[in-house]
Amino acid sequence: MEKFYLEIPSLKRKEEIIAYLNEFVLYNSDINGSGFLDKILEGYSFEECLDKCLNMQYQEYAKKLNRLQSKTFLLIRKNDNKLIGMLNIRWNIPPNIQEFVGNIGYGIRPTERKKGYNKINLYLGLIEIQKLGLKKIYLDCEDNNIASYKTMEALNAKLLSTKIDPYDNLLTRIYSIDVNKTINKYRSTYQKYIL
Repeated sequence: MEKFYLEIPSLKRKEEIIAYLNEFVLYNSDINGSGFLDKILEGYSFEECLDKCLNMQYQEYAKKLNRLQSKTFLLIRKNDNKLIGMLNIRWNIPPNIQEFVGNIGYGIRPTERKKGYNKINLYLGLIEIQKLGLKKIYLDCEDNNIASYKTMEALNAKLLSTKIDPYDNLLTRIYSIDVNKTINKYRSTYQKYIL
């Protein structure tokens, strides 16, 4: 059985992270959950992006950049030590933007999709969110991103509304998740895949 775990991005995964991001470009796919790491594709150095990514968890650092506190993780499949996905958790989100920001962003590389991995990724994200003491979170995705909202719904997310996101003018689905209830409800389903 395949097992997965979250890992903090580091220099030792530099080439894998770059290859992961380039795969999205190759497949003309949106990149989600990568924190600052996808800025590599805009010409920033890996080291610069990694430094920002690792420091965004600190409130003062995030404030200086006019960003939200966040933490980025790599989803690693233990069986072959492969980078399968990324996950970004955000907290201290101001109420006026919360529904269009979401507490968790996540993604799976294009060649590893349709295997149920993003559900495991989101479940692991909920565990990280629980460590921060958050009990209810918001998630959002474009209305046409069926895979993303099916992932949310598979983990007990409740649709709150569908409305136009003022930041990109796209029709967006907004969900909420009761963190503790969802973790407990799906523990037996997902724990067997987690290290």
